[in-house]
Amino acid sequence: MEERLQKIMSQWGIASRRHAESMILDGRVRLNGRVAQLGQKANPSFDAIEIDGVLVKPTNRPSLIYLLLHKPAGIVSTCHDPQNRPTILNLLPPELQSCQGIHPVGRLDADSTGALLLTNDGAFTFRLTHPSHHIFKTYHVCVQGHPSRDTVYQWQQGVDLAGVKTLPASVSVLSQNPTHTLLEIKLAEGRNRQIRRVAEQLGHPVISLHRTAIGSIHLDPLLSGHVRPLQLSELHSLQTSTERIVARHHADR
Repeated sequence: MEERLQKIMSQWGIASRRHAESMILDGRVRLNGRVAQLGQKANPSFDAIEIDGVLVKPTNRPSLIYLLLHKPAGIVSTCHDPQNRPTILNLLPPELQSCQGIHPVGRLDADSTGALLLTNDGAFTFRLTHPSHHIFKTYHVCVQGHPSRDTVYQWQQGVDLAGVKTLPASVSVLSQNPTHTLLEIKLAEGRNRQIRRVAEQLGHPVISLHRTAIGSIHLDPLLSGHVRPLQLSELHSLQTSTERIVARHHADR
């Protein structure tokens, strides 16, 4: 059965679908001896697919890995950084650093901390990051000043960012001191630097941002810079959530 090359590469655990597309565009992928083009299809049973000159076969697919990482500040949520900053892969044990295709599911800003999923399962990444598969993520966000009730309500209802209104969010005050407020924010979307941009727009810039949970997967008690495998119950919870969301999405169409 023929499928697009980037889908095959993600299913084999070589890279996420997005990264696979970049690899194809960079000329790193060959199909039957010729440089592959984005959009090409192949049948792994008959076609020869090479990545960086190495022939890849379905039998070479590594075991699927699902991890929860507690990302510290100053670490970029990518596998490679052109500025040579430390990446999330630098935090993994040596035996995991050498595993083919491990990548982050989504991102956290370099200055942000907390829960980040890692995997070599491209289909898993696609399900969790597709715009129609909204998984709630929970953050503890320290902002400058004391947001008023009207400001919190506005944030909850959605704020216009670059002409597109954000989805409704759960925003509640956890604590305050004379100069700062700690908020708990739950989002079902993840636009680029969304929380920081909304907070800035509402007049309360972010001081620190920490993701405490992804769906029902909670970060505590995992220590900063540490990683652990996801439990089967956690994987099942994520799968159930995405299936329920997809079913609701199709019912609404």
